[in-house]
This record gives sequence, structure tokens and C-alpha cells, in this order.
Amino acid sequence: LLFYLPRLTTVLVLATLIAAFGSSFQYGYNVAVINSPSQHMQLFYNATYMERYGTPMDSNLLTLLWSLSVSMYPLGGFFGSLIVAPLVNRLGRKGTLLFNNIFSIVPAVMMGISEVVKSYEIIIVGRFIVGICAGLSSTAVPMYLGEISPKNLRGALCIIPEVFITIGIVSANIVGIRNILGWPIMLGLTAVPAVIQLLLLPFFPESPRYMLIQKGDEKTATKALQRLRGWDDVDSELSEMRLEEQSEKDEGHLSVLMLLAQRSLRWQLISIIVLNMGQQLSGVNAIYYYADSLFTLAGVEPNDIQYISVGTAAVNVAVTVGAVFIVEASGRRLLLLCGFGICCIACVLLTVALNLQDSVSWMPYFSIGCVIVYVMGHGIGPSPIPYVVTTEMFRQSARPAAFMVAGSVHWLSNFVVGLVFPFLEEGLGPYCFILFSFTCLASLIYIWLVVPETKNKTFLEICQMFAKRNKVVIKLGDGDFPRKKSKESVKNVIHVTSF
Repeated sequence: LLFYLPRLTTVLVLATLIAAFGSSFQYGYNVAVINSPSQHMQLFYNATYMERYGTPMDSNLLTLLWSLSVSMYPLGGFFGSLIVAPLVNRLGRKGTLLFNNIFSIVPAVMMGISEVVKSYEIIIVGRFIVGICAGLSSTAVPMYLGEISPKNLRGALCIIPEVFITIGIVSANIVGIRNILGWPIMLGLTAVPAVIQLLLLPFFPESPRYMLIQKGDEKTATKALQRLRGWDDVDSELSEMRLEEQSEKDEGHLSVLMLLAQRSLRWQLISIIVLNMGQQLSGVNAIYYYADSLFTLAGVEPNDIQYISVGTAAVNVAVTVGAVFIVEASGRRLLLLCGFGICCIACVLLTVALNLQDSVSWMPYFSIGCVIVYVMGHGIGPSPIPYVVTTEMFRQSARPAAFMVAGSVHWLSNFVVGLVFPFLEEGLGPYCFILFSFTCLASLIYIWLVVPETKNKTFLEICQMFAKRNKVVIKLGDGDFPRKKSKESVKNVIHVTSF
């Protein structure tokens, strides 16, 4: 990354940090914020029920309500991902991020006053709404950063949202230590990044690709590109965008149904579905949602659990930051393979450790080590890289629909894990992690066989890489991409035929 520092202008860096902090930070924060105060919140649920009905809440009902409190967040994320395509096409990438802050500020207020109004229903609804915010931001932020980045920094900058997700998780664990702030304030703090983004992001440019290819505003696109790059000569990037623009004219903007039927994008679509399912069904959010109960199962003393959770999340931050610096050198594919491989082995060892902890005195420490290794493996590849490759595998016309599919799979899988894991843990005990290991192994095999390396490639070049597997021929006019070419001279640049 240091080699590419001349391309990192102040505008590009600040736009990246503000977009990631205002949106991705909230995603991570709300994943973990409900974990530390879970006992206090469940006491509130029971006390509120007792006050209403004069009898204690049944334990099964409490488990169901708590599972809903956890799983409404990813369910909201699923619905947020369903509306991302029309929003980014109508409002733009930056405009969608600004609009999305509504879904953060409103539920923050709702959850912040839930104890005062004595309603646990407000918490569940608030979790759903803030989930919509996370669903939109988890797709709109990588899309925005991928389109404003130069191709040789695209991977590194698209991992920045994942860095802020992990920082959000650490922050939630820190403010949750000993419930120092009180859980209503903790839930309400999610509005702070939203307000900061709402104040600062309007001063930064919209995606040049969106302005040129989708809005046809070359003047605004050129000015935005010049601000982001820090120099006036942006003709080579504009030429590549014009090539893509010409191909968009033939295809038009693809809806999800059109994307599903598009033969030239078939394996790209399958790949992002597998990567996003693998990312979530590998069990990473089961660890974050239920970290306290997991460490209790591992034999950790109750007073030490919150500190271990903070330490585990901090390790994840460090590993993800490291991925930012190596992704352009190592490539996307290697990080995915290494990450899923490490997670697979860690899940198997954790299962063994949890079964032996009663007979071996040091086994609880080994269990903690397995969790930390798992988190490190996930932070290297499975957590950040699917966002990068989803951006890279699709051109402008298909990208919103592709992110809509990827986001839907991501959040639906997240919802299933959040809802089902407590029952898996109760029914299977430590053997539930064997299921996660199979998911990691299946994802690794698919990546090894299908997913190509996409680093330092243009979007059209990546499209060509999938052509043979999709059984189509893609021909670019005039051979390679021209260094400089006027818009008028670019025609018949891409032809797709099946065979």
C-alpha cells in the first residue's frame, strides 16, 4: 500500500473514512452491542412482563423474545439489501448513504427510550430498523468506494469498511464492560456516526462512474475524478469508463430477474452467492452474537468474559487492518483460501477442545485460542474479501442488482445463524461448530475450483476472465483499452455471443 501512497489524495482518504465510519462502523457496533448487556436486558424483559401480567415470563418465551431481539437485526439487513438497487440507481451511491442515516437515527432514539416507556417491543422493532441501515450500508459503501478508487487501490480501500465493522465490534464490547453506560445509552449511541456522516459526507464527490455511465454527466464526472485523483489528466480512466458506458447502452440497467437470466454473468453470480453464504454460515456472527455464552461454555470465569471478548475483537481489527496492506500484493483469491482453511481447522479444534475441557485443566485456554485463531482467519479473507470481489466481478449496469443479490444472501444467512444458533447450541452442544467447519471446507473447495484472481484488473478485463466458463465470447474493439480516446470514437467496443 505504501507504494501506492501517491494515489491516495486527501479527498479520497477522507471520503473513504467518512463513508466507512458513518455506515460500516454502525454495522459492527450493532452486531456486538446487544451481547454484553444481554443479562440486564433480559431482566428488563422479564420485569416488564411481570409488571404487565403479574406473572414471570416463561423461559421459552424469554428465549424466543431474545432470539428475535438478536435476529431482527439481520432480518432488517435482508430487507435493506432488497431496496439497495433502486436507491443507488435513483439517489446515487453517496446520496443513498446520506438517506440511509434515517434508518440509524430513528431507531437509536426508539431503543434509547425503551426503558423509560417500559417496552421491549420497541427494542425489537428498533433492531429491525437499524438492521435496514446496516443492510443498505453493507452494500452501498463497498460500491461507492470501489467506484471512486483507482484499480490498483480498489482492493485495499474496499476492505476499509470491514476495518470499521471490526472497530465497531470492539467499541461495542468496550462500552459494554460492566454495563458502565447502561444498555439504553449503549443502544442509542449508534446515532452518533450517522450524524457525523450526515454533516460531512455532502462535501465529497459522488461516484464518477455513476455520474458518467448512469447519469450521462461527463462534466461532473470529470471534476469528481480530478478531485479524487488530485490532478487534471484523468483521460485514461475516463476512456475506460466510456468503454463500459458503451456496453451499458447495449444492455441497459439489469434488474435482478434480468441478472439471473444473463448467461454472461452466470458464474459471477454463483460465486458471490457462495462467498456470501460461506461468509455468514461459517459461524462468525454466532461467535459475536453469543460470545458470552460461548466463553461460559468454554469454562471462562464470568468476570473475565467481557475482557476476553474485547481482546478477541481487537485481534480481529488488527488482522483486518493487515489485510488492507497485503491484499494488493497477495491478491483476493489467496486470502480467501487461507482464511476459510484456517476457520475450518479452528472449528474442528474448538469442537474437540469443548468436549475435553472437563477432563483437561488447560483446555479452556485452548478453547479461547481456537476462537481467536478462527477470528483471525475470518478477518484475513472471508470477512472483507467478498465485498471486494462483488464490486469487481460486475460492470456498472449489473452492479446494483448484484449487490442486491449478494446482500440478500448475506443477511438472510446472518438471520438464520442468529435465530438458530441458540437452539443448535442447546441441542448439539460443542458439535454445532462441526457444521460451520463443513461450510468453510465447501467454500474453500469452490474458491479453489472457480474463483479467479481479480487484483489490478479493470471491470471489463474481469468480465473477460469469466467468459469461457460462462460459454460466451467477449470481444473488445480495437484490441486493448485505449489510453486516450474521445467519447465519439468509442463504438461497438464490446460484443457478447453465446456458444
